[in-house]
Amino acid sequence: MPILNKDMKLCISLAARPSNIGTRFHNYLYDALELNYVYKAFAPVDLGQAVTGIRGLGIRGAAVSMPYKEAVIAMVDVMDASAAAIDSVNTIVNNDGVLTAYNTDYLAIARLLAVHKVRADSTILLRGSGGMAKAVAAALRDAGMANVRIVARNEVAGRELASLYNFAWLPEVGAATADLLINVTPLGMAGADETVQSFSDATVAVAQLVFDVVALPSQTPLITAARAAGKPVITGAEVIALQAEEQFVLYTGVRPSPELIRAASEFSRS
Repeated sequence: MPILNKDMKLCISLAARPSNIGTRFHNYLYDALELNYVYKAFAPVDLGQAVTGIRGLGIRGAAVSMPYKEAVIAMVDVMDASAAAIDSVNTIVNNDGVLTAYNTDYLAIARLLAVHKVRADSTILLRGSGGMAKAVAAALRDAGMANVRIVARNEVAGRELASLYNFAWLPEVGAATADLLINVTPLGMAGADETVQSFSDATVAVAQLVFDVVALPSQTPLITAARAAGKPVITGAEVIALQAEEQFVLYTGVRPSPELIRAASEFSRS
């Protein structure tokens, strides 16, 4: 990393519980590409003041995590289509005081669906109804996928998300099966639910592709079960790497090579 200087551009993250993943990812790439940038994570005590600071201090960009993804909408100037599609922001870019909001979670999901060649006629079970589930649901809809069932115990949130994209709603997985299983809940995440498998072995056995957005750890019980059953998988680590890559490009205008992205992703989790 270059010595701090007056011309160095600052990028930040705003999160209730900041981690080192984004910080290590971005700073690794800045160093590898010899860019005069530095990245720092913050837990804001006042979100409005933090966003005002982005504009007033000339901060180049900010990653936005829960619970701020919707709250910042009223504080930015322009909503990119990726954010407007789901009324959720995870990236702010400052261009000479004009703050533009993006959602690179949506962009990452759309890219992964394309890379894995998920067919438009696939049957899909999407477990979850929060902000990330909305990003996934929007990407599925925009990729032409209509045979989607939202699985959510919270009936109000589940029905609302399902109706927003003209999908169906289920309160539980039960005996339901699908070609593609997607977990967008905390089940399997480090903490209280880290041993919980979000879809049963029987449901996994019928699937053609299994996708878990949980990134800490990336080897969740669901991913472990899917691999044991010989199923191709998409992990949360892939989502984080892709969405962070898109953020990096938005901030710097530089797209790193796939090799550098892999190295930065591995470094960020070490």
